[in-house]
Amino acid sequence: MALTRLFIDDELRSGQELRLDSEQARYIGRVLRLRIGDQLTVFNGQGGEFCAHAKSITRNAAILLLGEHSDSGTESALKMHLVQGISRGERMDFVIQKATELGVKRISPVHTAYGVVKLDAERAAKRRDHWQSVAESACEQAGRTRPPLIDPPMDLNAWFGGRAKQPDTDLILRPFATTPLTSITTPATKVCLLIGPEGGFNDSEYDDASVAGFEAVSLGPRILRTETAATAALAVVQSMWGDLREADD
Repeated sequence: MALTRLFIDDELRSGQELRLDSEQARYIGRVLRLRIGDQLTVFNGQGGEFCAHAKSITRNAAILLLGEHSDSGTESALKMHLVQGISRGERMDFVIQKATELGVKRISPVHTAYGVVKLDAERAAKRRDHWQSVAESACEQAGRTRPPLIDPPMDLNAWFGGRAKQPDTDLILRPFATTPLTSITTPATKVCLLIGPEGGFNDSEYDDASVAGFEAVSLGPRILRTETAATAALAVVQSMWGDLREADD
């Protein structure tokens, strides 16, 4: 697999001459410093990837010739859904990036009582597009071929009310909870992790989560920042039940 990977939001097929827009052309020419004939991997989020090479590169245009399609074994077999309280700029970007690298299938950004970020409809749409771009870039780096689905931001209560009833393992991180995350039994279908923003959740939100079937779990004796908590929890989950386990487990 070529080290350079590029996400293209378009239909792809073997033998295709793929014309890149000016922004993508500048990216592979000026940032990646690819030259004519250089190899790379192209994917569109629909599964698998294509080997490709640069046929021409100019300042504002580039053509890639797509070769054979191949499947990839980098997508996690464990279905993980992250419901993340929206936090400030770089912290939220960090969560999106690391969740993508760790194999999360779906991310639901939610507004919470203590959250400091409040988005109107226009800003929410722009942030969602930005987060999707962060996830796509993370896929390029991590070797994934399917970016996670990122839902439109919504209030936590609305998310509770709209979710389908499924036999998931639903967990909410809570400081000093008596149940360690590592004590949870293997999930039957998928894992849904609910993590608060910078200020955490209030008592009412913890109560609502309990009514919705979420079990409160802890990551140890220390209180973690929201971006640390998300990354650590996902890594623990993948280590217990996913593709970070030892091969003979």
